[in-house]
Amino acid sequence: MSPSLKILLLGGHGRVGWELQRSLAPLGHLVALGREQADLTWHEQVLAAVRTVAPQLIVNAAAYTAVDRAESEPGLAHAVNATAVAVLAAEAANRGAWLLHYSTDYVFNGSGLSAWHEDAPTEPLNVYGRSKLEGELAIRASGCKHLILRTSWIHSPRGTSFARSTLRLAAGHAPIRVIDDQVGAPTSAELLADVSAHVLRRALPEPALAGTYHVAAEGETSWHGYACHVLAVAQRLGLALRTQPDQLLKVPAAAYPAAARRPLNCRLDTRKLKHTFALHLPDWRIGVDRLLSELQPQHV
Repeated sequence: MSPSLKILLLGGHGRVGWELQRSLAPLGHLVALGREQADLTWHEQVLAAVRTVAPQLIVNAAAYTAVDRAESEPGLAHAVNATAVAVLAAEAANRGAWLLHYSTDYVFNGSGLSAWHEDAPTEPLNVYGRSKLEGELAIRASGCKHLILRTSWIHSPRGTSFARSTLRLAAGHAPIRVIDDQVGAPTSAELLADVSAHVLRRALPEPALAGTYHVAAEGETSWHGYACHVLAVAQRLGLALRTQPDQLLKVPAAAYPAAARRPLNCRLDTRKLKHTFALHLPDWRIGVDRLLSELQPQHV
């Protein structure tokens, strides 16, 4: 990879963006912008940033991700996840640049038990999923060289997380009810960033590798299984807990009414990615174990 490659990273201060700052740095000259410098609701500002940096590669790690709030803010979700993405894609096409963009398992309806492959029919259940799908469609329609990486259940030591919330609840006295009929693969932001860098090294010199790929840690679990693993590892790490893994209560997703419907089957088929780029994806537990080892007890 040429050190003269100019890379513009948008959303550089988020969970995935923070890890991308590390993984993309060896690929070329990286300019990482946060929302303060490039707000995707302000399309003129985003265009100005692209034209100032003049990158050969645009990496968009910014997104509207408040799934429930999107139901009452569809315009904002669409502006960030669809319209701004269309602006980026058109500008990438105009200057012959690559665009790497992240999408979600929520573009599917979550029916059945089989893992979703890249060409499976899309049918989002909520505003967030529809806005992300519209962003995907805009990229493909633009004709720009692109990589769309769909992923699921992202976790990171930065900010709030399911693991951190589980540990906080387990330190109290109240019974903990956890959804057991929504299944996916917890995937670390670190893994997604490392995979992104590997894929870019291969794809940038070979435009035929452009397209959509699924990226998720190996294996699957429910949120209940995820929580049980978190508590079991926390015990081994010596954290004081009042709730034991076998005391977690299983409940269906219907027990937690929310503004946005969520898919139950969040499994992603990653065979295309692994075959195309000769990658091994680690089991989801490895990423969660690493996450927990980085969470200091006083920060839980």
